[in-house]
Amino acid sequence: MAVRMDRMLLEELPAPQRLALSYAPSASRAATLALLALDARLGAALRQGGEPVLVQMRLAWWRDTLAAGPGGWPAGEAVLEALQVWRNPGALVALVDGWEALLGETLDAEAIEGFAAGRGDAFAQLAIELGNDPQAAGAGARLWALGDLAANLSDTAERARVLEAAGGLPCPPLPRALRPLAVLSGLARRSLARGGFPLLDGPGAMLLAVRLGIAGR
Repeated sequence: MAVRMDRMLLEELPAPQRLALSYAPSASRAATLALLALDARLGAALRQGGEPVLVQMRLAWWRDTLAAGPGGWPAGEAVLEALQVWRNPGALVALVDGWEALLGETLDAEAIEGFAAGRGDAFAQLAIELGNDPQAAGAGARLWALGDLAANLSDTAERARVLEAAGGLPCPPLPRALRPLAVLSGLARRSLARGGFPLLDGPGAMLLAVRLGIAGR
């Protein structure tokens, strides 16, 4: 059952996250997969589209469910089952808030910061769960958030705002427990330097991912 659930969650992940997760140490893999799966599910809630109020309702369900804690969770939801390994899944409400920041009609500086902060706070909490420095994890996740966002924007003016927001952001070294985030933040730094290209845009990106996955830098 656990293997089947893992496979299902992996299939929901975008390719960069799936590749990054392959470098997770066994001790941190379950918690990292759960977070990446939640992030992917929240992104899917936005991509489903519809009236903004309907999207907000989808996100509100996740916010309320996470805040309620595992004791109040419905059975049969794979992402929630994966999050059972977290000691404090309620802290991931910040990730829901980050995705909700993208619901406005225009992608302004406040929305960009809100999205980056949401992912940053979520991965800082992952670091705490794994006994690591939350500050470095938060910085790495913010960089990944902006690289990922820029790579998925078709509007050149919006992409330019994201690139401006990412200017000067650090790409801190991360411990082995957070190796997937090291891969994602490194790919994001490369993408942003190239103007917002897809994170996995060819052999150069793959070579970088392998290097980061093995050596962490």
